[in-house]
Amino acid sequence: MTSRSVVITGASAGLGLDCARAILADDPTWHLVLAVRDPARGMAAVDALGAPDRCTVLPCDLASLRSVDEFVDALTRADLPPLHALVCNAGLQVVDVSQTTADGVEMTFGVNHLGHFALVTSLLDELAAPARIVIVSSGTHDPTKFTGGMPHPLYTSAEELARPGDPDDKDGRRRYTTSKLCNMLFAYELDRRLDAGARGVTVTAFDPGLMPGSGLAREYSPVQRLLWRYAFPALRILPNVNSIAASGRRLAALVHDARYEGVTGTYYEGKRPIRSSADSYDTAKAHDLWTTSEQLVATARA
Repeated sequence: MTSRSVVITGASAGLGLDCARAILADDPTWHLVLAVRDPARGMAAVDALGAPDRCTVLPCDLASLRSVDEFVDALTRADLPPLHALVCNAGLQVVDVSQTTADGVEMTFGVNHLGHFALVTSLLDELAAPARIVIVSSGTHDPTKFTGGMPHPLYTSAEELARPGDPDDKDGRRRYTTSKLCNMLFAYELDRRLDAGARGVTVTAFDPGLMPGSGLAREYSPVQRLLWRYAFPALRILPNVNSIAASGRRLAALVHDARYEGVTGTYYEGKRPIRSSADSYDTAKAHDLWTTSEQLVATARA
């Protein structure tokens, strides 16, 4: 019988789905809330998982802060076990053209950071201790890491990231790596504001590594998508190149495994705790990101 709930964003496919599958297989006490943009795909994921009595699908489009608020409202009204974990996994990479969310925020920043910021901060009071928050970042946030040619992140200010001065900027891959740096800044600042686990809520960040075949390549060119799907899996002999299933199991462990009880403010490359980038520890950037994110969410809700 389930006794606690976990919310997983982006759980209808890829890393989120494999994380859900691993939790279901490893720990029967968890009820899974699949926070997905498309409920039909969410229900298909439940069918694939084969445990409909342990899964709830609720719509949550991170590109719309109204949708995030509606998800929070639906979750708090649902008759589910107490909430003990949040997995901020959903993400996208807009490659060739800048797009904006329903709230007028640059799409990559809006989905990969701001939507999760609104979700987590709205649910903090709903978490039942001991609770865990896991934020999926990426090694691409760190300029010292080999990331297959991804451009280095460029954090100017959160306001500039949310509303770029050049709306025609097509450097989508840099927007992606910068959003992954934002994930790290958010994770560490959240941990500080939660008194480093003293309130019963821990925060960890996770790099799943390069995962050939994942959905991040959906906006690549046809040739790039073919390489991503069929050629890149051969790279798994290299460090931190993983199958989606392997990374899903490692992400799931951060949610439920007793080994991580009380661990907080830590960044994991797969199973290994490592230092993140120098910029990720910049408290001035973290404060700017948090303050601006609060303002953007408040404006959207006004």
